[in-house]
Amino acid sequence: MATKKSSSRKTSRRKYSKGASKSVESAMRRRKKGTLRRGKSGHGGKVKSRRQAIAIALSEARKKGAKVPARKKGGRRKRAKKS
Repeated sequence: MATKKSSSRKTSRRKYSKGASKSVESAMRRRKKGTLRRGKSGHGGKVKSRRQAIAIALSEARKKGAKVPARKKGGRRKRAKKS
């Protein structure tokens, strides 16, 4: 009889829910269309960066209660000073 070997791998779970990925898809469409805007009320101007569009979508998904990992607490990168 053949015996099964138990694998030591963890079963992979989704980091992001389906709702979160739909939110990202929607934001990417809005970015391409030119209707995705920065800021709370959209007065910050158009979003041109793909990365920024994804960040906006994930924050919208978090507000709706979708499963999205907590955002990193890092801040802005520091630039080297010119002397």
